[in-house]
Amino acid sequence: MHTKMDGDHNRFKKIVNGWVRKELKNFIVSGDITTKRPSSPSGHHHGHKGHKGGSQTLTIPLPRIELPQFEFGSAEQQGSGRGVGSGEGDIGDQVSSSNSEEVGDGSAQHTYEDEVSLDTLAQMLGEELGLPRIEDKGDRRVDKKHRRFRGVLNQGPESLHHFRRTYRQALKRNLASGEYDPQHPVIVPIKEDKRYRSCELIMSPQGSAVMIYMMDVSGSMGEKQKELVRLASFWLDTWLMHAYQGVEKRFIVHDATAKIVDEDVFYRIRESGGTLISSAYKKAQELIDTEFSPQDWNIYLFHFSDGDNWSQSDTQECMSLLEDQLLPAANLFCYGQTESRYGSGQFLKDLSQRFDPQATDKVVTSQMTERSQIIDTLKAFLGKGR
Repeated sequence: MHTKMDGDHNRFKKIVNGWVRKELKNFIVSGDITTKRPSSPSGHHHGHKGHKGGSQTLTIPLPRIELPQFEFGSAEQQGSGRGVGSGEGDIGDQVSSSNSEEVGDGSAQHTYEDEVSLDTLAQMLGEELGLPRIEDKGDRRVDKKHRRFRGVLNQGPESLHHFRRTYRQALKRNLASGEYDPQHPVIVPIKEDKRYRSCELIMSPQGSAVMIYMMDVSGSMGEKQKELVRLASFWLDTWLMHAYQGVEKRFIVHDATAKIVDEDVFYRIRESGGTLISSAYKKAQELIDTEFSPQDWNIYLFHFSDGDNWSQSDTQECMSLLEDQLLPAANLFCYGQTESRYGSGQFLKDLSQRFDPQATDKVVTSQMTERSQIIDTLKAFLGKGR
């Protein structure tokens, strides 16, 4: 039943979505959004299919206008000089505050929070940044088996006994034979009345993707750099979870050594130590070998660093790992480089020289020194629709 309140609510949601669409770029760089999507304690996000149904939402701040409220006194108050318009002063005099504290001349900023589904936000993101639709590769689709109940049979196992259909059939038989007594409405099904659910095995394609995030947590990566990584990763998540039915995420942190951590540790770990980037790439390859076969998974690799590696020999080992193992297995390898006062930034230069964008579309690089560059990074990473 459609009520006037439903119509008002729909109009309100359109207003909210219009505001979000208008301010989306500001939301992307400000980080003024909190997410309510579920996550497992281990940090392994298994098949976010609930996302398509809108079970995951984002809380966003919206401007709120406070309408003025006038409160009128009673007739007795007005007669006693305590009502509206009473007191000292003549018409046209400037009204001032009697408080001893200094009065500001700015208006108060009020905000209102509302929820928007992650899927709606992802769609807006794609439209705003002009992102292409990601086409799932044919040899990277997983056939998922499930049963579907489509009809009713006269025979079958008791585990599929359809009680309602059986009772209905017994009632119809009693009515047709004249045995039904409204004063004593007892229905006893016989063997011929029994009905059973019929099911068939359905094979349906199930697109699956894994996002492997790698972050440099050496001494040169500070809080500003990790905040840029956090915001970029959130919006990468938002888009790829919109593009795929099943999404897994893994997180790797590295300094001179690499380890797999959960999502919370990924963003909260304190920086320390030197840098061997190859340790992260080896750990990513280990994950692919043991958990994510390239035949079954769309693999996305995201690495964030300030570009300061321990040695040129380790950089060469990184290039070999990418060329021989990671790139053949992955849909995309994205490298985002932040800037720190201690980082040399050399790794981005070496990566660009080794993998010419004209020769391969699997390697994408971007620089993020300020929040405003996150939008450019998202366009660069997702703009090819791989």
